[in-house]
Amino acid sequence: MLHPIVIPTIGVLLFLIITPIEIKKERQYLLISIVFFSTYIVPLISLIFLKALGFIDSFQVASIKERKIPLFIMLFIFYLLGKNLINISDFKELGILFFGTNISLAIIYLLFAVKVKSSLHIMSLSSALGFFLIYGNIYSISTIPISIVIILLTGLLASARLQLKAHNTKEVYLGFVIGLLGQFIAYNILQ
Repeated sequence: MLHPIVIPTIGVLLFLIITPIEIKKERQYLLISIVFFSTYIVPLISLIFLKALGFIDSFQVASIKERKIPLFIMLFIFYLLGKNLINISDFKELGILFFGTNISLAIIYLLFAVKVKSSLHIMSLSSALGFFLIYGNIYSISTIPISIVIILLTGLLASARLQLKAHNTKEVYLGFVIGLLGQFIAYNILQ
């Protein structure tokens, strides 16, 4: 439920719940469909093809080598979503969310060059946290309940990732910082 390919759809649903902007239901459904297809279905199909072609050994994509192609695909998807959403007045802030996440993904990708791995699971949640903190500030609305839930879920997920030995403590903290950083960089550049 807290997989990085699910978080964008959850983030968009939360955005639609709290936004003070009146958005027609048809546009909301279209937005959710586009985001779900782009950030869940396309990556899932990509992983299936990459496994079938032998580029990855498992869907866990545990090693840095295996993460490169899937992460590059996500970079491309998030860039396209950000580029298109930022030009739609009702969804401009979502454009910032996707550009911010894209910046975080790019930082993680660049760290591969120095053999540093970070948690994409934690990065995706902290990216959502950064977005809702910024969004609440823009519209002077309280995002404290959402932020608290995200922080609690991040803690639970971080504990699970450590327990499963999928990451070490440094990789978890690094993912958290990179996720927040990407949102604040995007906001300061695009506002």
